[in-house]
Amino acid sequence: MPTITAQFLDRPIFRIVSEIAAERGVRAFVIGGFVRDCFLGCPRSDIDIVVEGSGIDFARAVGERTHQHVSYFKNFGTAMLHFRGDEVEFVGARKESYRRESRKPIVENGTLEDDQLRRDFTINAMAFSLQAEDFGALVDPFGGIRDLSDGIIRTPLDPDTTYSDDPLRMLRAVRFAARLSTPEHPFTIVPESMASMRRMADRLKILSCERIAEELNKMLLTDHPAMAFRLLDEAGLLGQVLPELLALKGVETVDGRGHKDNFAHSLAVLTNVVQAQITAAPARKPDRDSDYPAIPLEGVQGVKETPEEPKHEGLWLRWAALLHDIGKPASKRYEPSQGWTFHGHEVIGARMVPKIFDRLRLPQDEMKYVQKLVRLHLRPIALVDEEVTDSAVRRLLFDAGDDIDDLMTLCNADITSKNEAKVARIRANFELVKRKLVEVEAKDAIRNFKNPIDGEYVMRVYGIPPCSQIGQLKEMVKEAILDGVIGNNFEEADAYMRQRAPELGLHEV
Repeated sequence: MPTITAQFLDRPIFRIVSEIAAERGVRAFVIGGFVRDCFLGCPRSDIDIVVEGSGIDFARAVGERTHQHVSYFKNFGTAMLHFRGDEVEFVGARKESYRRESRKPIVENGTLEDDQLRRDFTINAMAFSLQAEDFGALVDPFGGIRDLSDGIIRTPLDPDTTYSDDPLRMLRAVRFAARLSTPEHPFTIVPESMASMRRMADRLKILSCERIAEELNKMLLTDHPAMAFRLLDEAGLLGQVLPELLALKGVETVDGRGHKDNFAHSLAVLTNVVQAQITAAPARKPDRDSDYPAIPLEGVQGVKETPEEPKHEGLWLRWAALLHDIGKPASKRYEPSQGWTFHGHEVIGARMVPKIFDRLRLPQDEMKYVQKLVRLHLRPIALVDEEVTDSAVRRLLFDAGDDIDDLMTLCNADITSKNEAKVARIRANFELVKRKLVEVEAKDAIRNFKNPIDGEYVMRVYGIPPCSQIGQLKEMVKEAILDGVIGNNFEEADAYMRQRAPELGLHEV
């Protein structure tokens, strides 16, 4: 049996665990993602140790030996400690059985083999032995190393059993396929697993909204989120988690005139946003252990660093890209003189965003951001097609505020025409809009606009109590600033207020 002690298992924690296991007469193994990612050349700082015995008692012994605080999670039978930069979690080997109405397992003590059987995928079921006699030996009863080399997501058991027991594993299969894929080495879900997902899709109903949302967020944070949503569709899962996105699929034709497939378009926009974020981001810092060479895998080329929890900025911009056209099915109309139209889809889509976020228990503050971008996503493009006036640019800056840069990224990503001449023209005009935004913002400071005139000042000048005229007068001043009639400063705003106030029956005291 091959062993790999060099570099990957030379951390002190592994020798400490090995010694304590020998002293206590139990077997201990490193298992799961750490093992998988060692073979991909990016060992992690979070380590799972499975013990044939009590994981909590074993963790307590390790904590005493290392003088580290141990956190206990008795409901889950796990314990965790930090040691020299690693987060190490201990669990007793177990076997599981499930009731159909719940994904919470009935747990019994078991062996390493039992524990590996309960794992979701073969590539996550591999283990390294920490026994002195075969330290570093790979324990791989299901061919996970072969599947990793071949780029295959496969379940250790019959997929119907695996997915019926815990339907979250269907979403995890999609997420791992997207997260581990590179252009040189794509990952696929085996056909029998895809067929099982189509049969088991309805089982997603027993999952909490929070768990579904967590998986969707992780899919969006991969470098290939569009791949994940295509797989969700192919597996029959998309309608269970985001039916609004599924409704975008398909092309309708009337009199030989069809519209684009808005599902494919939305995924193209999402891909463009991801590429823009990757290009704009500073070079990624390598994992602290990523200078370790990958363990050779026959047939694997170009597998790159794939940390378990990508710390990628811009998750909510990716949500906005994914949802920017969800109002199109409800707004779709065929006009013989124009063809297919989707007038007002940005308004309809913005109204749909809160319902989606509520259903998935996603944060309300981020919902407002996504809703704003969906509502405004046509505005910069409209400026491209019209004369780019200072007034129009001021209003765009006023409405977008600090999110103007993200809005421009989304709108630029939304240019997906296959007509190269059209794209070149739009992009050239789009650059003009961007320059105008910079010029107007530098001159007028409209972003995060604050009216120079406030209500208390109006009440003092005109000796009036709170009333509707105050709001009307402030609105007049705001509109004058946005139209460029006056500058965005107190002096000009005050003079303009005094000029317009008599129209509202207000006179200085």
